[in-house]
Amino acid sequence: MRKLDKPVIGLTMGDVAGIGPEIIIKALMDKEITKLCIPVVIGDLNVLIETDKYVKSGLKFRKLSNLENFEVDDVVGCIDLNLFPDGFPRGIVSKAAGNAAFRYLEVAIKLAKEKKIDAICTAPLNKEALHKAGFFYPGHTEILAELTGTKDYSMMLSTGKLNVIHVTTHIGLIDAINMINPKRVYRTIKLANDTFIKAGLQRPRIAVCGINPHAGENGLFGYGEEEDKIIPAINEAKKEGINVYGPLPADTIFYRANRGDFDVVVAMYHDQGHGPVKVLGLEGVNITVGLQIVRTSVDHGTAFDIAGKNIADELSMITAIKKAIELAPTKQ
Repeated sequence: MRKLDKPVIGLTMGDVAGIGPEIIIKALMDKEITKLCIPVVIGDLNVLIETDKYVKSGLKFRKLSNLENFEVDDVVGCIDLNLFPDGFPRGIVSKAAGNAAFRYLEVAIKLAKEKKIDAICTAPLNKEALHKAGFFYPGHTEILAELTGTKDYSMMLSTGKLNVIHVTTHIGLIDAINMINPKRVYRTIKLANDTFIKAGLQRPRIAVCGINPHAGENGLFGYGEEEDKIIPAINEAKKEGINVYGPLPADTIFYRANRGDFDVVVAMYHDQGHGPVKVLGLEGVNITVGLQIVRTSVDHGTAFDIAGKNIADELSMITAIKKAIELAPTKQ
C-alpha cells in the first residue's frame, strides 16, 4: 500500500517515438528506486506494455484510477491518457507524439499543483514534434513556467560536483547575448543562491561566467559586455551578502567548479553551460529552479536513431529520479 513516508514521483513519458518509455522501464527495474519512492508513470499504458515486449523487465503495469491507495511492490502504476490505443510511432517526428508529450506534462503539473504527486521527473520530448502539434515552446522548462505561472525560473544541470544554472537557454547565440542584461544575470544568481540555501548550504559559492574569451580581459575582447551586462549584477548580489565570484573565464571556471572550488556556475548561454556537463558523461540531471513544484529530467534528447532497439542507457533517468526524490517535500 502507499507509504506516506515515501514521496510520489510522477514520471512523464516524453516523446514516445524516442527512448523515453524504454529508459523509464529500465530505471524502474532498479530496486533502489522503489525503496526510495512511489513511482507513477504518466502516459500511455499501451506504450509501456508494447515497449516491455523487447525490454523484458519482468515488471507488471496497471492503470491507476486514483493515487491514494495502491500496491507498489510488484506493480508499476500508470495514469493512462490512452492517446495511442492502436500503436504508436517510433524513431520519427510525429505530431501525435508531440501532442502526447505536452498532455502528459500538463497532467503531471496539475497533479503536482494539487499535491497528489510530490515531484515530476520527465523523459525527453522532441521540440519539432511539439511544434507540429501546435505547442510553440522551446522545451519542457518554458511549458512548466507558463503552466505554473512562474516568471523567474531557470534551467540547472547537475552532475557529480558540477552544477550549472543558465541565464539564457533555448535561443540562438546572437539573440542570447542580446537578451543578457544585469537584471537577468542578477535574477539567475539569486535563483542559484536560493536553491542551494533550500538544499542546506548556508552560503553557497556562486561563480559567474563571462561572455567573451578570458571574460573580456578588461575590454580586450568583445565590446564591454562583461562591464555592461554582468558586473553590475554581481555587485548588486554582493551588496545582499551573496557569495558570488566573477565574471570568470569560461575555459577554466568549470574545471574549478568540478574540482570543488564552487557550488554552482552561472552560464550565460546554452552551449556554454551544457557542453561541460555533458562531456562528463550520462549522469547529468536537468532541474528547473524557481518553480513552486519540483521538476527534474534527463539531460539528453529523444535519441530517435536508437528508439526500439533496447540499447538506450537509463543512467541519467535513474539519477534524475533520485534527484527528484532528494528535492521532494519531506513526508511527515
